[in-house]
Amino acid sequence: MSTPDVIDVADVTDVTDVIVVMGVAGTGKTTIGPLVAEALGVPYAEGDDFHPTANIAKMSAGIPLDDADRGPWLDAIGAWAHERGGRGGVVSSSALKRAYRDRLRAAAPGIVFLHLTGARALIEERMAERRGHFMPAALLDSQFATLEPLGPDEAGVLVDVAGTPAEIAGRAVAALHARDAAGAR
Repeated sequence: MSTPDVIDVADVTDVTDVIVVMGVAGTGKTTIGPLVAEALGVPYAEGDDFHPTANIAKMSAGIPLDDADRGPWLDAIGAWAHERGGRGGVVSSSALKRAYRDRLRAAAPGIVFLHLTGARALIEERMAERRGHFMPAALLDSQFATLEPLGPDEAGVLVDVAGTPAEIAGRAVAALHARDAAGAR
């Protein structure tokens, strides 16, 4: 069964959760996030826009962020999610560690994670093709080393990033809807 190039949102109803599109660099958070937000009829916030200038400079220099660097960034994303609580929204954030996701949940308990995942070779290829982004492909190894997949007790879904953006977003919306239909919390 193939996924259509158009996202069918006929089954998507009241969206009140804030969805955090997460994953390592190069999985397409910035591309897929707005498509999912549009399909769900909620606003999108680009997680990279919440980074302090010092974080962007550090990553641009090829230096991975540490937990102290990520704290203010996660807090800013958490504040946005808290403000959107009950009205829905989509925001991107790598959210690679459980502790980072716990910090986001502490600010906005209803968060649902959309974990974009896929083959390392595909992700590396996509990173090599993008232009003008501050995150170099050289940091991909550190991203995978840091990644702690969603635990069974964490609200969320996993979506593979193979295919076109519309296909990936379509699978994401379908997975989120199926999760909601199953009454998952």
